[in-house]
Amino acid sequence: QVQFVESGGGLVQPGGSLRLSCTVSASAFSSYTLGWYRQAPGERRQLIARILTTGSTVYQDSVKGRFTIARDNARNTFSLQMNSLKPEDTAVYYCNVVLTLTQARFDWGQGTQVTVAS
Repeated sequence: QVQFVESGGGLVQPGGSLRLSCTVSASAFSSYTLGWYRQAPGERRQLIARILTTGSTVYQDSVKGRFTIARDNARNTFSLQMNSLKPEDTAVYYCNVVLTLTQARFDWGQGTQVTVAS
């Protein structure tokens, strides 16, 4: 079973930055499209950024130009650099292997809380 451990969340002021990290226990890490999802209170969990095996990236419009996803196949980790954070970015952030815009291939980890508030 593949497991995901997210870290790096916290409380930040609007306009600030955070970097999330995800460690993945998977021998086939380099063969997966990896993604960051987030779930705000009362909303569905949604895919906001994904990185393909080729290194190509795709972002949800709401985070495009502010967030950057990256992967390190040698270390089985990937990250999400979040800049110019807004209050509407407040959510629990999860990493996983992408299945659909709302579903992941494996069981979810604990997630990491990001709160953007002054």
